Amino acid sequence: MARIVLPGYLASRIGVDRPLEAAGATAGEALRRLEIDHPALAGWVLDERGSLRRHVQVFRGDRQIDLEAPVAADDRLYVVAAISGGRPGGEPVELLVGTQKGLFVLRGARGGRLDVAGRAFPGESVEYAMQDPATGRTFAAVSHGQFGPHLFFTDGDPLGEWREAEGPAFPSDVEAAVTCIWGVERGEGGTLWAGVAPAALFRSDDGGESWQLVRGLWDVPTRPRWEGGAGGLCLHSICPWPGEPDRLAVGISAAGVWRTEDGGRSWEWGVEGLVPRYVPEEARAENISFCVHKMLRAPLEPETLYMQFHGGVYRSDDAGATWKNVAFGLPADFGFPLALDPGDPDRAFVIPLVADHDRVTPNGRLRVYETRDRGASWRPLTSGLPQGGAWLTILRQAFCDDGRDPLGLYFGAKSGELFATADGGASWTVAAERLPAISSVRCAAR
Repeated sequence: MARIVLPGYLASRIGVDRPLEAAGATAGEALRRLEIDHPALAGWVLDERGSLRRHVQVFRGDRQIDLEAPVAADDRLYVVAAISGGRPGGEPVELLVGTQKGLFVLRGARGGRLDVAGRAFPGESVEYAMQDPATGRTFAAVSHGQFGPHLFFTDGDPLGEWREAEGPAFPSDVEAAVTCIWGVERGEGGTLWAGVAPAALFRSDDGGESWQLVRGLWDVPTRPRWEGGAGGLCLHSICPWPGEPDRLAVGISAAGVWRTEDGGRSWEWGVEGLVPRYVPEEARAENISFCVHKMLRAPLEPETLYMQFHGGVYRSDDAGATWKNVAFGLPADFGFPLALDPGDPDRAFVIPLVADHDRVTPNGRLRVYETRDRGASWRPLTSGLPQGGAWLTILRQAFCDDGRDPLGLYFGAKSGELFATADGGASWTVAAERLPAISSVRCAAR
């Protein structure tokens, strides 16, 4: 039977917070079956002639379909309230929002308000959640105040049953313990990578069910001198190389960029051009503390990486070996989040904060800055964003794209608001509000 996801308003009419199953060979038959099983829905999606209501759309995955479209047993259908007036968006989107009080699953139409479909791990801190685009498996990095960090995964609905992974955890011969799981990233060739504090990389070759420490990075000679930033010594950015499973770059706060071309057995440092202004100028020659806040690779141009640094926005054109500051024209060059257009290596987005001593949006104005020329110039994207009294903080994992055309972007603030655009930043909306402090935002698999 197909699974049907209703918008929050309709789901609340019948008191459900999960996808519903309905038998039918076509989308129309499945919806008519749904009405029979749930009479309170009669007339809300289909009119008395059995046709879709004028402002209702049905999607299978990310494609809009009509009532005659065939559906398979494992298809997921989304009933979406269409946005009148031709505004971009309308297609369904599902967001995984990690907060200090659990994982929130938001569903709705791109460009509009999103409903809280449900919540997992209530009361616990979810630092990061993502869905593996290759397998559909969803991961959540969860920290309990007393019982520490743990990684969970599920193969079904993220509001269903979760299982705990074996790790990431240091082996018995290593004098360290994982204090935070910062992220999980799909690599090439079926490999998954996880970054943790204290600044270690783990890999999984069984879909994330078990994890092994990457010894080559743990054993680099300079490690005893590494120091953490305010968030601790953490490996948070993982940039696989498309098509080459042995090539990888990682960003560490505050040990800089490290690159491998042999699957993690050996590593090279890539910090040339980065300027640590927080270190006295006369001490910079011997400095090894380079505080990377976020780093992303351009999928269509793997030699190009962008970085939000602790003072500076940088671009690398040689796979992370050397860096050029491209922050000129921004109101501030401090910040945490970063997003790229996966279809355009010249296009990037940042959300500046005042400085390390005042981590809020400049002048109380929330502005996303976009470059379309690789950082040569930046322009503010403001339509729909508060331009006064908005002293917000957005964390490094709380900004993402949906990879669609036009591009959708989503970010969440520590104050609990989530903002979204379905037209590449031309207009924004408050997609959700009054959530707990948001630590990460990711779209479910496209």
